[in-house]
Amino acid sequence: MVVEEKPLRKEYLYRGTIVTLRRDEAVFPDGRKCRREVVEHPGAVCVLCVQAGKVALVKQYRYACGEALWEVPAGKLIPGEDPASAAARELEEETGVKAERLALLSVFYSSPGFSNEKIYLFRAEGMREGESHPDEDEFLDVAWVPLEEAREMAERGEIRDAKTLVALLRIES
Repeated sequence: MVVEEKPLRKEYLYRGTIVTLRRDEAVFPDGRKCRREVVEHPGAVCVLCVQAGKVALVKQYRYACGEALWEVPAGKLIPGEDPASAAARELEEETGVKAERLALLSVFYSSPGFSNEKIYLFRAEGMREGESHPDEDEFLDVAWVPLEEAREMAERGEIRDAKTLVALLRIES
């Protein structure tokens, strides 16, 4: 049985450059009230880029986690931006790779218990090399990792980023 909660009141506590935090009052179908905390996010894209049996991964320090993580190329959407355009932009910025086509593989929520962040996973097709040009606040190491090694890294817990784990599951064997 799916129980839908209806919002009664939304209180915005913080509006930042990446996220907005709100505290809601909602009601269950039986009339009981509940409180919910929600992190609003404009959404994100990530790109599975496989070429010659290797997958493009970037390693970058993630302040919120306090460590450097291996990830597929990714980035946040600009409000109203087409996800495929954002994916092409992020892939080129972070790796220098230009894709002729981007195929949508999956759309998923990163952490639906408290955030509405929706991530669009694309597969790059028809790639050619170019120049990377990361954002001024991005310091990345780019690596082309053999597929089997990337899978082993995930199995050993060396890849802990959720969107990257989802992407690795989507690699055609």
